[in-house]
Amino acid sequence: MVADNRLKGCRLSHVVEEATSLFYSKSRGNETKFMRKDHVRFLVCPGCKSDLRLTEIAVTEDTYVETGQLICEKCKSEYPIIRHIPRFVPLENYASSFGLEWGLHAKTQYDSYSGVKISEKRFFEETRWPRNLAGQLILEVGSGSGRFTEQAASTNGMVVSMDYSSAVEANYASNGKRENVLIVQGDVYRMPFREEYFDKLFCFGVIQHTPDVHKAFQALPHFLKRGGELAVDVYRKLTGIWRLSVTKYWIRPITRRISPSLLYRITNKYVKFMWPISKLISRLPYGGTINWALLVADYRGLYDLNEDILLEWAILDTFDMLSPAYDSPQSLETVKRWFEEAELTNIDVHYGYNGIEGRGKKR
Repeated sequence: MVADNRLKGCRLSHVVEEATSLFYSKSRGNETKFMRKDHVRFLVCPGCKSDLRLTEIAVTEDTYVETGQLICEKCKSEYPIIRHIPRFVPLENYASSFGLEWGLHAKTQYDSYSGVKISEKRFFEETRWPRNLAGQLILEVGSGSGRFTEQAASTNGMVVSMDYSSAVEANYASNGKRENVLIVQGDVYRMPFREEYFDKLFCFGVIQHTPDVHKAFQALPHFLKRGGELAVDVYRKLTGIWRLSVTKYWIRPITRRISPSLLYRITNKYVKFMWPISKLISRLPYGGTINWALLVADYRGLYDLNEDILLEWAILDTFDMLSPAYDSPQSLETVKRWFEEAELTNIDVHYGYNGIEGRGKKR
């Protein structure tokens, strides 16, 4: 469990750096490495889409790039490689709260940590992709700590995984030793990839947290090859009395203005205080619903997790409810319209994981 005193008196960047260093130190013994020289071929300048050249390289074992610069051959823009990860955005940005939560909860939602195949089940049921994608190129937009990066990589496809936040650090610590994974810190509105290049693209738990959800969705299909497949999900929009029943929207105008490190400390203490009470409430009819209304993310009865991990999930997801700068759920009709506007085929949009899930294929 994350200790409260690790957050006291710390700036967000210091907290993320500390959490990251812990995961790096754990992975050193396994000789975890990341960006290979030949992975540069998957990247282009996000501005002009021209090829990038590696320079000022610090290399380990003649193959793995630890630090360096990527320079655009055409417009001469420069992008750093820091701790094996190409960076195309500022290290601190509107998604800083996600960097904090995934730094502190890097393993919480991993199946290998919980012992329950929650991420595996969700990944393959949402995408409906085969378990063997050898020879295919997969783009993940919004990786978080990498729970789905791990699942995508298990298909033996080449996974290019991007996140806007410093959560890429946690993903690196968990998935960096995989030679079929490249992790990038980038912006969904200016992705550093070639268009019409990927066989598969998935985006889970992300677009509702972007400044312009429609624009974020519109960016995705451009990176698929003809015949490529897209899978996304987004929060479901509730209206009227149903929206009023979701108490996070009452308090978010306040909590999203609190610094992430302070909000995490508050959330951590609140959920721990409420945890024994929520256990009693969960035994009542609709007890789980009551707990969520009380801002305790209660997964009892939904997932077969032990009590300690249920508490970790509760702290993580309660913070996740309250902290994002943006939270814009959508209606089923709106998401269907987006798929149609993108001229995708085999469209399947319905209620499911995370609210609404959708799949389609590029013509």
